[in-house]
Amino acid sequence: MLTVQDLLAVPQSDKARAEFVRTVIEEHKRSDLYKTAVVGDEYDRNQNTTITNYQKLLQSAAGELVPDTWSPNHKAASGFFSVMTTQLTQYLLANGVKWNKEDTKKALGMNFDTRLQQTAHAALVGGVSFGLWNMDHLDVFKVYDGVNKSTFAPLYDEETGALGAGVRSWQLDKTRPLRGTLYEPDGYTNFLWETGSKTPMSGAWKSVDSGIYMTDKTPYIVKTLTTKADGVVIVDGENYQNFPIIPLWGNSQHQSEIVGLREKIDAYDLILNGYANELDSAQILWVIKGAAGLSGDDNADLVKFLNELRRFGGVATGDDQEITPVALNIPHEARADLLDRLEAQMYKDAMILNPAEIAGGSATATQIRAAYEPQNVKTDQFEYCVIDFLNGILNVAGLEDEPTFTRSMIVNTQEEIQTLVTAGSYLSGEYVTGKILSLLGDGDKTSEVLAQIDGEDMDRLSGTDM
Repeated sequence: MLTVQDLLAVPQSDKARAEFVRTVIEEHKRSDLYKTAVVGDEYDRNQNTTITNYQKLLQSAAGELVPDTWSPNHKAASGFFSVMTTQLTQYLLANGVKWNKEDTKKALGMNFDTRLQQTAHAALVGGVSFGLWNMDHLDVFKVYDGVNKSTFAPLYDEETGALGAGVRSWQLDKTRPLRGTLYEPDGYTNFLWETGSKTPMSGAWKSVDSGIYMTDKTPYIVKTLTTKADGVVIVDGENYQNFPIIPLWGNSQHQSEIVGLREKIDAYDLILNGYANELDSAQILWVIKGAAGLSGDDNADLVKFLNELRRFGGVATGDDQEITPVALNIPHEARADLLDRLEAQMYKDAMILNPAEIAGGSATATQIRAAYEPQNVKTDQFEYCVIDFLNGILNVAGLEDEPTFTRSMIVNTQEEIQTLVTAGSYLSGEYVTGKILSLLGDGDKTSEVLAQIDGEDMDRLSGTDM
């Protein structure tokens, strides 16, 4: 594992720095962090590799195992992992971050809440994600991003354990150039490695070696000047007091949420698809009379006979042969029960709400809170990770504030409103009105409704109530 100290030991030559950055990218792709993040990313995009790569086999006439290309081989992938990561992210962050100071939200940018959700989701999938405070907005870096074909390799300080540098790389496919950016406390440097035919480079790029290019180190905060003659020109630059990339861990174990869940998801997928395959292919035992050559130790003819049945749905027989199908009963109850048990166990291990527990619309507020309790406990832990991340971003951006969150929960609206009305004599009208409107999904209209109530009260006092 390469560290900040390894970066500091690199000779200050363009070639040496380019070689080091390429080594960081290659080492990162061999790390357990990266490999697990790849698996998590695939399952998060419903590309469960175990069921996707599963191949049914048959025994050939020669006794060899060959792919079964005739019988059904369903490969439906469970979306449980995507459901879990999305549910946890949105449960905490769907309503955005609330700040004590009005200027904080404005300073962080209009799309900050969206980018924070992306960062948090990526942290659950990959174990950790990274946010770059880029002057006036947040950029999201993932350990592995299967959609954009990009990675981020962190470089930690051996003495403090803090993130002190990192390399982001991306490559659309093996025929395209590999690009990388080295982020350091005093700026960032871009690199490019050509593959295939030569790509003419221009502008800020300079040649390092055959097929390798780089730019000069650029400060994070730049001041530009636009002229008709030169276009946009950097005239000044500075950096942040702290390294502007902050890690967001998905949990206290610093590992992807796929760890420990993958095996159960795979078991669920295999059982479900195996059951579908058996239903799709008629489960029939063929009783063959007058065919002594299809029995005994030499079963090559029997294998050939069964393969022809699978391929063509029928087989030619002699006059003295009789084939009788006997339907077999597929064990339905045992598989259905096992699937239910596996699903319930996955929800339990993931510590997220199972909608089946409060389905039907008759669950009381107490039952709903009890069903949410495991998810609340897990989200409490995740919230600490998010708060640490936000504090790091605020520090880099030069802001001081304290974030709070409103969790997105299912509630028994009627029961909650009745409770508020009952307690209304002990609470302020403004508080009760705001809470009721929030339950009804109109929390942003609180000020408008309160003004309307005040106006109606004044009308009644003046005797002009319509």
